[in-house]
Amino acid sequence: MWRHLRLLPVLALVILIQACTTIRLEPLPDGMTDQTPADWDARARQVSGFDQWRLTGKLAVRQPSDSGTALINHWIQSGESYDLALSSSFLGMGSTLLKGHPDYMELTLPGGDTYRSSDPESLVSAATGWQLPLQSLSWWIRGLPAPDGNARLLFNAEQQLALIRQSGWEIRYDRWKRFLPDLPALPARITAVKGEKRVRMVVAQWESLEDRP
Repeated sequence: MWRHLRLLPVLALVILIQACTTIRLEPLPDGMTDQTPADWDARARQVSGFDQWRLTGKLAVRQPSDSGTALINHWIQSGESYDLALSSSFLGMGSTLLKGHPDYMELTLPGGDTYRSSDPESLVSAATGWQLPLQSLSWWIRGLPAPDGNARLLFNAEQQLALIRQSGWEIRYDRWKRFLPDLPALPARITAVKGEKRVRMVVAQWESLEDRP
């Protein structure tokens, strides 16, 4: 009898551990799983190596203070460096150029005025009123979590990435397309949401620049 009594705390601890392992911090959306597909690691390595590219498309921003859309005339990425050309009539943005890397940006407004900052996101916010997660977008737009923060990935029934939750943002993958023959499908439309902020990007075309001189 005493032996059985001594076992009771152990059994209670086992039951508690088993219960804790089944608890989720938040429910999964219907039809999604956080179980990583078998080919995910290989795909992620292949796409993360795709860091010399050019795309065109459209950007839409909605936030409490203001909203608007812009054409992405080009977004040229070379490693961590970017060259982004936007055009929009929103707030008189006109043709706006953004060049830089994660720790530096040069922003040129339609009138030719150029501003430089070691805080790219703050510079864009001050110049345009838009709050964009610039350091993460080059990863999210390829269907990858940014390397500088914990992320949770959710997949749909077709084992395709449907959602990334990272740094307070929820990135929804609305459409995929096989743009390039040597790569798996890439995002054709993503929506990034954080509170009342919403950024949507629609990609019209991807182009690899790796073979260019």
